[in-house]
Amino acid sequence: MAVSTDLPYVLVTGGTGFIGSHTVLVLLSQGFRVVVVDNLSNSCEEPLRRVEKLAGLREKLPFHRVDLTDKEGLRDVFRQYNISSVIHFAALKAVGESVKKPLAYYRNNVAGTLNLMDTMTEFSVKNIVFSSSATVYEAVYEGLPLREDNPLGCTSPYGRTKLFMETIIKDAVEAAEGWNAIMLRYFNPTGAHESGTMGEAPQQQFPNNLMPYVAQVAIGKLPEVHVFGSDYNTRDGTGVRDYIHVMDLAEAHVIALKRLTENHGYEIFNLGSGTGQTVLEMIRTMSEVCGRDIPYTIDPRRAGDIDTILCEPSKAAKELGFVVRRDLKQMCADLWRWQQTNPNGYE
Repeated sequence: MAVSTDLPYVLVTGGTGFIGSHTVLVLLSQGFRVVVVDNLSNSCEEPLRRVEKLAGLREKLPFHRVDLTDKEGLRDVFRQYNISSVIHFAALKAVGESVKKPLAYYRNNVAGTLNLMDTMTEFSVKNIVFSSSATVYEAVYEGLPLREDNPLGCTSPYGRTKLFMETIIKDAVEAAEGWNAIMLRYFNPTGAHESGTMGEAPQQQFPNNLMPYVAQVAIGKLPEVHVFGSDYNTRDGTGVRDYIHVMDLAEAHVIALKRLTENHGYEIFNLGSGTGQTVLEMIRTMSEVCGRDIPYTIDPRRAGDIDTILCEPSKAAKELGFVVRRDLKQMCADLWRWQQTNPNGYE
């Protein structure tokens, strides 16, 4: 059934996921009309119900369970709504899993993006913000902040899919007039909505990312944090990474969306704080916030890990006007509030 939609909509792919759902909330709070598509392979619809409450919606947020590899299902969504722009999150995203299942990652991430760009072209939708990743960079500049012009070179199938997705979008933009695209390469998102009602809900028994793992140890779901390596060339021997609060990240996507109307063509921006924390510093800060010891054990290094990965955020500050507003303590406090009130995620 067609929806009466004279006003434009922003299509958010992967909008039930961690970053996607928080971005949907920011979009709604700023007056955008939003339609969400997601295949729910690693998420559920519950985040959208919480978005509706936080945004004070009087009607249900439009959602369609569609896999981007289902081109006809995607075309049907475009037929129903007056879509003016797209924020593209939908992708498989676990580095380790991508090594074991590379074809699944190429099929889902790359083929899905190709279908999305084809469909956007068919329906004359020429504005897209893409959720990319710092994994597209060569891991050779240890200790030096990564700039947008650093050499590219991925160490995992996941990273390669992100680079291929960027390339598909870039080529489409350069081949036809009127396109505007922004690639947002971000580093390590963490935290949760300050209400404690929305956050990261890993589907795996053992979370792939550090901070959800730390939070689950803090609340007693897991016995200890496994720290991989203590002999790196850093201040305490553990790896340094650049963390960014999920709400800062969500707000950056909306800032980028607004910039699309200025017709800059194809652009790339790094998103991060420009400062780094070691693994042990992250554990200690979470311990301080939650008021309890968080046990950890030192394990051998993992293959491919390097000492330090930092963002050089000055381009985003200068051209987007984006700087992070939430510090490490707030990331941990918001994450802990979410973990306490939702020990089993969205279940």
